[in-house]
Amino acid sequence: MPYKERDITKMYYTMGEVSAMFDVNQSLIRFYEKEFDVLTPKKNKKGNRYFTPEDIENLKIIFHLIRDKGYTLQGAKDHLKNDNGNVRDNQRVIDSLENLKKFLLEVRNEL
Repeated sequence: MPYKERDITKMYYTMGEVSAMFDVNQSLIRFYEKEFDVLTPKKNKKGNRYFTPEDIENLKIIFHLIRDKGYTLQGAKDHLKNDNGNVRDNQRVIDSLENLKKFLLEVRNEL
């Protein structure tokens, strides 16, 4: 069995890292934080936001619903409240398929 590097995940991500991860302005993430109750980043005494991996997963779901599926803000809120388990499972499947696609593209480019 070949050696597989372990994915190192951080416990907390800064606002700058999250905005770079999603390629959006920080103001949009702050706006979504106010609009969606599922986003609850930790704040230090200075007021800096620190996002957990769960917050990152929730942001992925929100961006998928709003950008890819074309939901309105209210529609995305309702969808998250009513169908939370299925949404998370679907997002995990989407993430694994994107990782597989990235891997296959790397293999193709090496050939």
